Amino acid sequence: MIIELKKFGTTLISRQMGKEAFAAFQPTLQGINSEEILEINFEGVLTFSPSWGDEFLTPLAQKFGSRLILIATDNLSVKATLETLEKISGAKFIIK
Repeated sequence: MIIELKKFGTTLISRQMGKEAFAAFQPTLQGINSEEILEINFEGVLTFSPSWGDEFLTPLAQKFGSRLILIATDNLSVKATLETLEKISGAKFIIK
């Protein structure tokens, strides 16, 4: 399954907005089987803050582990946020 983050907006900021996006996505996550890979696509996202990412990506990383794949991007905001999240959460995101 591929999650297009731009469906949540192009400016992904604030902890509250990230929490709401994750909560809204919960029903879809229930349908993912135990072997399915979850890919995150950042295309179309202009701004991606650590607070939004922590509320959305960190729980996904905890739940899916190595089955969570982030699609590579040239967006500096996304890259910086992913580096910050890895430092804060201790998670190591798989980027392809």
